[in-house]
Amino acid sequence: MKLSFSCGGVSSPGGACFPSGGRRDARVSQKEIGPLYDKLSGIYDLWGRMTESRARRRAIELAAIKDGQNILEVAVGTGLAFYEIVKGNPHGHNIGIDLSRGMLDKARKRLSKGKGAHYVLRTGTAFDLQMENESVDLLVNNYMFDLIAYADIDKVLEEFKRVLKKGGKLILVNMTQGERFGSNLYDFIYRLSPKAMGGCRGVQLTDKLKQRGFTVEAREYYQQMLFPSEVIAAHK
Repeated sequence: MKLSFSCGGVSSPGGACFPSGGRRDARVSQKEIGPLYDKLSGIYDLWGRMTESRARRRAIELAAIKDGQNILEVAVGTGLAFYEIVKGNPHGHNIGIDLSRGMLDKARKRLSKGKGAHYVLRTGTAFDLQMENESVDLLVNNYMFDLIAYADIDKVLEEFKRVLKKGGKLILVNMTQGERFGSNLYDFIYRLSPKAMGGCRGVQLTDKLKQRGFTVEAREYYQQMLFPSEVIAAHK
């Protein structure tokens, strides 16, 4: 049976669209993400520990950080993963970027507890990383693609591919489509109010990665407080 889709607005990152195959598209525009997460920054750590900590911990394990690497985390948030990255790479170069100044302020406070580590935190967008070609050994990205419109995902993956060295590793964590009992709760909340979910909806990125020339090494599913996450390890 052929599936159709309709939009509650223009076909854009802010449109309420259901692409073919029943996937739910982004309904919060990129321009809204920074201010939204400025507001959420004060409570994000609680949410992250309750629903995302298992997936984030596994992502750090799969990253297999080696001291001395050039590591970039895109969408660094409050630094929950970045703190572990810097701790594991004290003699390397660690760069974390985020759209939200509020989230970055929380990350700076968290990282200030460390001693002697080299890191930079700055505002930035995944669409334009402001880094040289093939300059990154490891790129980590937590809970960002679930905020990006399907039409724009390829653009970001190409930017990731551009900055990664040949053989460089990519670690992704996303809210994904639920596979177990109760996980559809968050999809229901998103349908009622996308901003109540921080703009996040479930995505699956393994096929997209393969289409853009990445080799996918592993894709694992985690569910915590009914919240569904995928952890993906790939390389260029």
